[in-house]
Amino acid sequence: MSTDLAVNPRGIELTASAARRILSVMAQEPPGSMLRVSVSGGGCSGFQYVFDVERKKAPDDLVIERDGATVLIDETSLDLLAGCTIDFVDDLVGQSFRITNPNATSSCGCGTSFAI
Repeated sequence: MSTDLAVNPRGIELTASAARRILSVMAQEPPGSMLRVSVSGGGCSGFQYVFDVERKKAPDDLVIERDGATVLIDETSLDLLAGCTIDFVDDLVGQSFRITNPNATSSCGCGTSFAI
């Protein structure tokens, strides 16, 4: 296993780049804020990734921590996100969180929605 990843029992990985960006975003939010990553119906491929700022953890949340950054994932989204990697990329197209999801059978060109 790479030392560049934080991994939890569900196999969801958070890269160091994503952790740095989360810390940067949360610095502008109230103390104790965390990033919630979830999946909702919609998008051009059937499901879409949703990123929100949360102040409280729900009892059924999976908590992923890396280098001081905290990501929350709700129980409903866990099966759809199992084994994924959450990364932050800065390339010619722009800056964004990118999720590499082994459960997705297809995804849209922008990478924000997927099908199972």
